[in-house]
Amino acid sequence: MISSTANPHIKQTTALVKKARYRKETGLFVVEGPKMFGELPADRIRQVFVTESFLKDPAYKNMPDHIPDMEVVTEDVMKAMSDTQTPQGILAVVRQYRYSMADLKNTPGRSLLMILETIQDPGNLGTILRAGEGAGITGVIMDQNTADIYNPKVIRSTMGSIFRVPFLYTDDLPETLQVLKSQGIRLFAAHLDGEGAYDQEDYRKDTGFLIGNESRGLSHETAVLADRLIKIPMAGQVESLNAAIASSILMFEAARQRRNA
Repeated sequence: MISSTANPHIKQTTALVKKARYRKETGLFVVEGPKMFGELPADRIRQVFVTESFLKDPAYKNMPDHIPDMEVVTEDVMKAMSDTQTPQGILAVVRQYRYSMADLKNTPGRSLLMILETIQDPGNLGTILRAGEGAGITGVIMDQNTADIYNPKVIRSTMGSIFRVPFLYTDDLPETLQVLKSQGIRLFAAHLDGEGAYDQEDYRKDTGFLIGNESRGLSHETAVLADRLIKIPMAGQVESLNAAIASSILMFEAARQRRNA
């Protein structure tokens, strides 16, 4: 049993939880909790830590058969590694995903992409992935200023969608948008100066939705590359919506149109 946080494996795992740069350097990230662990592809798992109490928990008996050798740690060590106030007794070090633009387009049917510029809140990013899987998106594209998708808070918010929805970061978002347009993908930007209501457009063909920063929205440089600026009509004195909510409205409108086509 590991009882010291000075153990090199514990130190590495703690760094993966806390440091985006270290996650990027190592190509690893951390997944916590039995539900998320149960959805992990076996070939992604590098190391698993559990507490003695978890081994006696009914949740352990329901774990999949692909659990590799586990390191048992004390409750204090698990708490030191965990990103949550109340650890759930199991934590895994996992190999990151690597996708190309072809992976985001190599799907049955028409493309449906979420394109995010400087989304900062981890909860928003994770919720967009989770809702996106439900709406049938084919991928997520992010600029380098968007939150780290392997942040533990993002991972928890995805509720497993991180393992199934392809995504990538781009060093040059405007250039990427130009490439998408050249491939026949029509770009719609959620914008306060939208020319028309979101539900009056046709999303049945290859489509990309542009979503900007929570407080500033899309940059001018990005917005001008959209084929159409759209808005979500509001009642009362509300001017805008949370980025994840706005994204969900647009994604599920596209899903509705495609389902009824």
